[in-house]
Amino acid sequence: MQRPQTAIQPQMTGADNDARYSFNGTQAATEITDDTIVRSRRHGRVFLAEARAQAQSRSNSAFGGATIDGLVSEARKYIGTNPTGRGSLWCGAFMDLVLKRTGHAGGGNLASAYARYGQRVSGPQVGAIAVMGRRGGGHVGVVSGVDPNGNPIIVSGNHNHTVAESVYPAGRISAYVLPGG
Repeated sequence: MQRPQTAIQPQMTGADNDARYSFNGTQAATEITDDTIVRSRRHGRVFLAEARAQAQSRSNSAFGGATIDGLVSEARKYIGTNPTGRGSLWCGAFMDLVLKRTGHAGGGNLASAYARYGQRVSGPQVGAIAVMGRRGGGHVGVVSGVDPNGNPIIVSGNHNHTVAESVYPAGRISAYVLPGG
């Protein structure tokens, strides 16, 4: 027997009708589907459980293009840890470790160097390396999926001092590259 789908929708007016502005610090939208999976959004960010579910559901689809599931799987093994032993600036070292453990050539310890590594692609693809710029350095990780707004879901080292999987704004990405052999 199927249960009807139930959705809790907040009252939206003005800018709240625009998905880019519809969530604030005290408001969350929750949807309960037939299999009682709860999906939530707050502050415009997808919670980790939903991000992982989306990434896994799309990792073998045309949505993500060419996939390198081994790279994502290897990176996810270290979520919640720091396998590099470094105290700071270790996202590049983590990417290097993941690449080497999956049989690829390493890319070094500097995040910005990954913009010149492998084959550049035009957008986020599962298994691609995402390179980000920031004042004083950069950040790098592996794309594990794409959220409904087109933002990449990335597994990276040194994200709040640990390996983590998180949604990043698409505009923050300076390059996507696929690793070579």
